[in-house]
Amino acid sequence: MDTQDEANMSMESPGSDEEVLVTSTLSVVLTVMFLLGMAGNIYVLVITVLSHRPVGSMCVHVVNLALADLLYLSTIPFVVSTYLARDWYFGDIGCRLLLSMDLFTMHASIYTLTAMSLERYQVIVQPLKARASQCCRKLTSLTIWLISFFLTLPMMCMMQLQDSQYGSGKKICFPTWTPESFRHYLTVLFFTSILGPGLIILCLYSCLVRAYRMSGQELRRSSRKLDQCVMFRIFAIIGVYWACFVPFWAWQLAKSYQYEILGLEISSQIYLNFGVTCLTYANSCVNPLLYTLLTRNYREYVTRRVRESNTEGQKRTLER
Repeated sequence: MDTQDEANMSMESPGSDEEVLVTSTLSVVLTVMFLLGMAGNIYVLVITVLSHRPVGSMCVHVVNLALADLLYLSTIPFVVSTYLARDWYFGDIGCRLLLSMDLFTMHASIYTLTAMSLERYQVIVQPLKARASQCCRKLTSLTIWLISFFLTLPMMCMMQLQDSQYGSGKKICFPTWTPESFRHYLTVLFFTSILGPGLIILCLYSCLVRAYRMSGQELRRSSRKLDQCVMFRIFAIIGVYWACFVPFWAWQLAKSYQYEILGLEISSQIYLNFGVTCLTYANSCVNPLLYTLLTRNYREYVTRRVRESNTEGQKRTLER
């Protein structure tokens, strides 16, 4: 969705030297983010697969988060080519899929984080109840992806490839619904991707804090410290998500509801769109660092590799 706005405004602008410089700079930044983010998230998946304990309680969720990041980052090459060429080469299907991917992965990520928070709440506050099985987590993941898809489906259906009036033979992706309908749809998505999950997560963590305070000295053990570390890491991922996507939604809603009041020039809008775009992609680049800290897989994998390396070194020494 943000890609559509930037590409459209870039083709509408006169193409001054300053705008060409900004576009080129953004393309370089996005390319670097693409390489770092793809490498980081693929590394997370490899570590999870190679770990001796790939069925840890957080593994399914971490895999889902990494896959969502990979899907979102995969749109960067298409974004960069559109910036530089000021044209759309990926057809009508590309419009519908690529320009809806941010909404799709955004919902999948925040719903996965909500599921993780709910699971930690049940483990800590209701420890006697049966914990979620691996099969249950996979079913939850499937449900999350399906819900995310259906929430994004209206955007996919209403996007359409049209001839651009700002260049001979150039194409542009544009929503076919009315501005009022589009504004209502964006408002619904804001509630489903930011406000609604955010309130649920804040409520869960507030209940957890209250539970810890009421528990007194009983939970002051190593298990409590472990639970607190896991909670903190999950909340760190959620905090980074909000920090990266709230500015995106603030800009989208401001354009929809207060477009005339903003009174910004096209160049200023392009810069703002560039900024929120980089911020959303930065989320997918930072997440792998947090994912590896979230599970024991990374530490176990590194420890095992160090031991294997030391063993090989000792064998070589003895052979000599």
